[in-house]
Amino acid sequence: MIPTLDAAAELPRTLVALAGVAQIGEVIVVDGGSRDASARIARRARARVIEAPRGRGTQLAAGAKAARCDWLLFLHADSRPLPGWDATVREYIEAPGSEERAGYFTFALDDPAAAARRVERLAAWRCHALALPYGDQGLLIHRSLYAAAGGYPAFPLMEDVALVRRLGRARLKPLGATIVTSAMRYQRDGYWGRSLRNLFCLSLYFIGVPPQQIAKLYG
Repeated sequence: MIPTLDAAAELPRTLVALAGVAQIGEVIVVDGGSRDASARIARRARARVIEAPRGRGTQLAAGAKAARCDWLLFLHADSRPLPGWDATVREYIEAPGSEERAGYFTFALDDPAAAARRVERLAAWRCHALALPYGDQGLLIHRSLYAAAGGYPAFPLMEDVALVRRLGRARLKPLGATIVTSAMRYQRDGYWGRSLRNLFCLSLYFIGVPPQQIAKLYG
């Protein structure tokens, strides 16, 4: 499941990385009203395209509802798993007890800058210390566990945080594969600026500020 909104610049590389997914299931692109070629690009790549009201949580939930497979893999349009990911996913799915846990990828950025490595280390620490992988790390989860955890809420952002917090540390597990996310936003906003804004928004969510209000600050 990939939610899109004017994602034409990054979506093609992600779809190429998922080219082997037909052996496992289907690629579903959930478009939230893109004004660019996102939906057309997805169809050309033979992805199944559905439409949903704008909002990442709403789009992800719509994709999960439309999916025909028991296993669900949620990805962002600008995040692509590295080669070999499909074998890792198959191995994970076939492991005993996998239906009771959700898996996530190791986070990486497509920028050789030292600042990018700092962000990657921070993400690794966040996952280890706080059991808090973000949506740009993907989420592999069985439909039964997804339903038991309440699925993605209809949030414009923080939908990923809400779901993994309901899952809890005991039901989260690293997949052992890496996903590479576009560094464009960090390069545009500055690594420190983007990181601090993300932390600020997360703090607001933890103290109870509604995600709709946080989204206005996030931009």
